[in-house]
Amino acid sequence: MSPRFSIIIPALNESSLIENTLSALPRRADTERIVVDGGSSDQTAALARPFADKVLVAEAGRARQLNRGARAAAGHILIFLHADSRLPEDALDMIAKALEAPAVAGGAFDLAIDSPRWALRLVASAANLRTRLTGVPYGDQGIFVRRSVFEQLGGFPEWPLLEDLEFSRRIKTVGKVVLLSKPVTVSSRRWDKEGVGYTTLRNQIFVLLYFLGVSPMRLARWYRPIR
Repeated sequence: MSPRFSIIIPALNESSLIENTLSALPRRADTERIVVDGGSSDQTAALARPFADKVLVAEAGRARQLNRGARAAAGHILIFLHADSRLPEDALDMIAKALEAPAVAGGAFDLAIDSPRWALRLVASAANLRTRLTGVPYGDQGIFVRRSVFEQLGGFPEWPLLEDLEFSRRIKTVGKVVLLSKPVTVSSRRWDKEGVGYTTLRNQIFVLLYFLGVSPMRLARWYRPIR
């Protein structure tokens, strides 16, 4: 039986997290798990193999890795998950139900941050409110899309930054984008390393500059990777 769902995870030097991420994914006959490694210098790919159906290699860059995984996917529903994120337990059933409506092109989940800190709970709540108001989810919210829509849009723009935001905006031109109420849970590592205030302000400034016409290529020069 060919899979109905393809879960695609881009990874780069994620040896500390990749096993936990993959082991938490549903193991169902209608689901395949694809890891696309961006040339890690650690054991990410080796650690992923026992848990993934496919481990691919692509040139580093989240958009390139996501597109590579989508090209290799057999499912007609594509789910894009960050390597430091966990889907809710009944995520696949929720997605299937949402896509029963022909007008729905794709969607994502609410966001939760894996931390008891009140400031990060506030960040997650603000992100969920923003997404519900705009209908434009970010990549850490577990974006899902019909394969036909993904192909119609030509995949993610292969930019160094904000490719998820642009892809979500493009989905809206094809059909409805839904936000599911159970959250994807993401690691707090970026906020822990860079600080809640700095990380939140920097991200919002980048989005504002993007909407004002600053290219993602230019913005990427100011963005520090955490790994």
